[in-house]
Amino acid sequence: MNLSNLKPAKGSVKHQGKRFGRGQGSGKGGTSTKGHKGQKAISGYSRKVGFEGGQMPLQRRLPKFGFKNPFRKEYKAINLDVLDAFALKTDVTSVDVSDLVKAGLAPKNALVKILGNGSLTKKLDVKAHAFSNSAKAAIEALEGTTVIL
Repeated sequence: MNLSNLKPAKGSVKHQGKRFGRGQGSGKGGTSTKGHKGQKAISGYSRKVGFEGGQMPLQRRLPKFGFKNPFRKEYKAINLDVLDAFALKTDVTSVDVSDLVKAGLAPKNALVKILGNGSLTKKLDVKAHAFSNSAKAAIEALEGTTVIL
């Protein structure tokens, strides 16, 4: 290998495409494929997003509806059966949100809510941001504790 036979990796260099406006000999000179005169042939032309040639655009024809609550809290739901499998696999008695993040069961900055689907087989002390009533009852039935963060 030397400097005379170096090449970029296959697929890393994309073809530039046809170069317009580089003289008659190129076959793409003259009007540079834009036709003659008119608004779209002139430099500096930019069409508005959603412009439909003067027809009322779709986003203005459709009615406005709905509401996005800016104060909504989005929770990552974790069921009791997942919690139980995690506890049996790691052999822990106390489960925290950081443990669930390390195990890949919850994203790093997510709020975690424990839901009551499935069942527990061992006593657990669980710390999470929220609990459903059925999950709280199931954890406390086995003398476990629930702590809301």
